[in-house]
Amino acid sequence: MTLLEYIKGCRNRVDEQLKSILPDNSQVSVRLVEAMSYSVFNGGKRIRPILVYAASEAVGGQPAQADPAACSVELIHAYSLVHDDLPAMDDDDLRRGKPTCHKAFDEATAILAGDALQTLAFEALTSADHDLPDPVRLKLVRELAQASGYAGMCGGQSMDLNSVGSPLNQEQLQLMHSHKTGTLIRASVIMGALSSGHVESKQLTHLTRYADAIGLAFQVQDDILDVTADTEVLGKQQGADLALDKPTYVSLMGLDGARELAGSLCQQAIHSLESFGDRAKILRQMAEYVIQRSH
Repeated sequence: MTLLEYIKGCRNRVDEQLKSILPDNSQVSVRLVEAMSYSVFNGGKRIRPILVYAASEAVGGQPAQADPAACSVELIHAYSLVHDDLPAMDDDDLRRGKPTCHKAFDEATAILAGDALQTLAFEALTSADHDLPDPVRLKLVRELAQASGYAGMCGGQSMDLNSVGSPLNQEQLQLMHSHKTGTLIRASVIMGALSSGHVESKQLTHLTRYADAIGLAFQVQDDILDVTADTEVLGKQQGADLALDKPTYVSLMGLDGARELAGSLCQQAIHSLESFGDRAKILRQMAEYVIQRSH
């Protein structure tokens, strides 16, 4: 199976799972559930769920065991993008080539849709529809909560907003993105492994190193694409970070320096998986995919 075939299979699988989780109607607010669905099914690459499935496979887990984690990380990711696009934050009009949630609906609905997607992520992890042992569920809930809260994604987003127009060195920039982007990518990998129910501590250590490397590489590539990709291909306004005067790896290191860093991080990620053998084939290929993507 090629990487593209694997990616397609994972996307189809998690989309079917998400359709079964997301409400299709509401006696309280049809508009809210429409905004939730709009924000989840708007052409996302599903990189985080793919990492969940691939990490589970690397430690001998089965796809069905990884379904709750795959859905939950995508729901958290979707909520974060809805809020990230709001006028109070990045004030973006486009997301994946379509109007952002607050443009397609309104600001209040977008805020509530993000809130509802966040809580639905934890509901997905605790649902009785999936046969996961309670100790595993608890570990998954804790991992996702830590990755998405004040010490993770939200903290990184706050640092990002507060750094607009301020000079940051590479260490500060890495700290910001290791939280804003990296923690949810790390959680995706770790939650995939935990879902198997029999991951070893040494394996988690190696997978954490892998995830930290590709999480940073992902952001470096995002910064590269912000200055090299067309708006139509990128799916959002090209040059948005530059327009907001945000510090990026390209502004700090130059385009060539950023590309060199992305390549180095990719190799670090691949090297960290040596002990997994063929079972980590997809994870290795995903490291390369992250820095080769065009949007």
